[in-house]
Amino acid sequence: MTATEFQKKLPMRITLSRIFMVPIIVAFMWPNTLFWNIFAAVCFILASITDYYDGYYARKFDVVSNFGKFMDPIADKILVTSVLAMLLAQGKIDAWMVIIILARDNFIGGIRSVAAADQIIIAAKPAGKWKTAMQMVAIPIVIIGNMDPYLPYLDKIGYGVLWVSVILSITSGIEYYLGYLKSRKA
Repeated sequence: MTATEFQKKLPMRITLSRIFMVPIIVAFMWPNTLFWNIFAAVCFILASITDYYDGYYARKFDVVSNFGKFMDPIADKILVTSVLAMLLAQGKIDAWMVIIILARDNFIGGIRSVAAADQIIIAAKPAGKWKTAMQMVAIPIVIIGNMDPYLPYLDKIGYGVLWVSVILSITSGIEYYLGYLKSRKA
């Protein structure tokens, strides 16, 4: 493989790595012990970091594609929703959190489909970026859980930050919808 071929394929491989990390993260979460939860949290953090680098290298190597633009948020959602489902099964988070996050993501996915059919591009909103950032901070903290006596209340801090991301999910969903409506009128 030449350097140019490598550069062309690198961003998509980084995106797909996020999806391939999901079974590893979930497997590490399964025993639900501090030791394995730390491994799961580290893997989640590494997978989250790839969200920056796939776009960075796509722009750097000038290989931005519609498929990449489509797959990037899909990979994010597979990563986040899989881990949230596992956290829900472990009783570490509330069902309402997962319901709101999934409903927002499906809603935005529907708006994106309609916008694409109307050939409308809606820019990402700050609330959506903050939502993602809050999730990427909160989820590994919630995965690790309670670390008494080392870091008391760590699990509660992560839980609270995750609720902040839920509120931002609602806010960004509304912003995205209003952005679509505004773009249709323009």
